Amino acid sequence: MAQVPSALVAASGLVGGYAVARWTRKRQLGGVVLAAAGVAAAQQWRQQAGAPAAGALSAAYVAAFAGSHPLAKKVGAWPAVFGAAGAVALASWAVADRRG
Repeated sequence: MAQVPSALVAASGLVGGYAVARWTRKRQLGGVVLAAAGVAAAQQWRQQAGAPAAGALSAAYVAAFAGSHPLAKKVGAWPAVFGAAGAVALASWAVADRRG
């Protein structure tokens, strides 16, 4: 069975976490989605690119989540989330997925 690219897992975690939090009005539930996807992506990153790369990409994932909040005040919530997700997906592809 083909593995889902880690770039898609990470981007889906950021977008899905925000969508769940917004539509359910339960931030904690969105956080569960965000965290679950982050853990799954980190496991793939470690397998594909090693522990140091997984640590760096995990830090980028958290930074993208945190950075999307102030960015949302300037460009809007959805554009900020999509921008953060795109940045993490690109980094994930460049560091881990394109090797496969």
